[in-house]
Amino acid sequence: MDKSPALRKPDSFDAAWAELYTPLSTAELRLFCGDIERLFRINPMLNFSTWQKTGPNRYYCAGQNTSQQPPFDFELTFTVKQLPDAIRIDYQQGLKTRTTLVIEPASCSRDELHFRKSKLIITDFYGGVSEDQRKQCLHLVDKSITVWASDLQHYLINWRKWSRYRVWRTYMRHVWQPMRPMGRRIAAILIWLTVFELALILLGAAVYYLEYAQ
Repeated sequence: MDKSPALRKPDSFDAAWAELYTPLSTAELRLFCGDIERLFRINPMLNFSTWQKTGPNRYYCAGQNTSQQPPFDFELTFTVKQLPDAIRIDYQQGLKTRTTLVIEPASCSRDELHFRKSKLIITDFYGGVSEDQRKQCLHLVDKSITVWASDLQHYLINWRKWSRYRVWRTYMRHVWQPMRPMGRRIAAILIWLTVFELALILLGAAVYYLEYAQ
């Protein structure tokens, strides 16, 4: 399928992109990507302090981007447009002018079909300012796209496995999603420690039963 120039993967230096394969169909992936807040919050390099929907397909968010050292603060106002084979996000300020999410069927063998049903191409465009301005603001460039794509792929694999369960969906929506990335890592450690402790307790109970209860 031929893409419009605005959606093709660029060859110039004023853009960055990442590709990932997903276990969702193209229709399922488009539906998933329609939740823009969830999509942005999956990015582990963004610490959001504010997220607001300010109108139809229009949003405002603020926070800190940790993809550079030192981290930098950001404020974004953007609009979202649904296209036939993509989602386009247009920013009203900042170095980044737009982000496109192109959704395609994945070309793969029958053995890979379960794991690679669709492909998502994420592209960040920086063509709205001059080269001199970009050079002066390199410390404000969002370098998180590769990490974001990796975490998004991991999330989609888990989504395919667990989203049928309401408890999982509720936890991810109302507990995990509002957390900052550091909070998620701490929560994951605490959950695994709890699981380990429960396993030790059950093992101890089993040993006691085998040794003394017979």
